[in-house]
Formats: sequence, structure tokens, C-alpha cells
Amino acid sequence: MALELTTANFQELVLNSDKPVLVDFWAEWCGPCRVVGPIVDELSSDFADRAVVGKVNVDAEGDLAMQFGIRNIPTLLVFKGGQVVDKQVGVAPKNVLAGKIEAQF
Repeated sequence: MALELTTANFQELVLNSDKPVLVDFWAEWCGPCRVVGPIVDELSSDFADRAVVGKVNVDAEGDLAMQFGIRNIPTLLVFKGGQVVDKQVGVAPKNVLAGKIEAQF
């Protein structure tokens, strides 16, 4: 299961991580987000020891969404060394998202 990311834990779990991080910006009311959500959870298991995988609910964490310029959801950002290194807007298949994480090793 992907981690629930908030303004309280984002610095520690994402920006200070020594592993690649995939962050899914989503909302409960978003249909495409419901398609991507289970994929993100699978990736969390697949990369359990090698990467951090988390989700930001944009309704609850609007400040984080604004900080990263999230205009459409789902938007998935890949972080390495505290910086955004890749981005996916909209639904993408699991192999595409996995490839974005793999590219950071």
C-alpha cells in the first residue's frame, strides 16, 4: 500500500529520501485517479525495498499540490535527491510508471 503523504511528512519521506520516490497526486472524486490508484499500490509492493511510493490527496493537501504546480490529476511525480526528475500526467500503464522509477537506479 502506498504511503499517505501530507505536508507534515513530505519533507522527511520525499525530499529527504535517499531512494527514488513516486508521488501520486489524486482525489477521491477523480475517475482516472481510481484507475491509477491500484497501480500505484502495486508499485509500492514491487519496489518496497528500493523506492518510496506515496499518494497526496489534493483536496486534503492543497498546499502541496500548489507547491508542485499540479493542475490536472492524476499527476505522478518522480523525485530523486529531493528534486522532480520525471512527470506523468494522466493515466499510464504499470510498465510505464515502473520504468520511470527504474530509470532512477
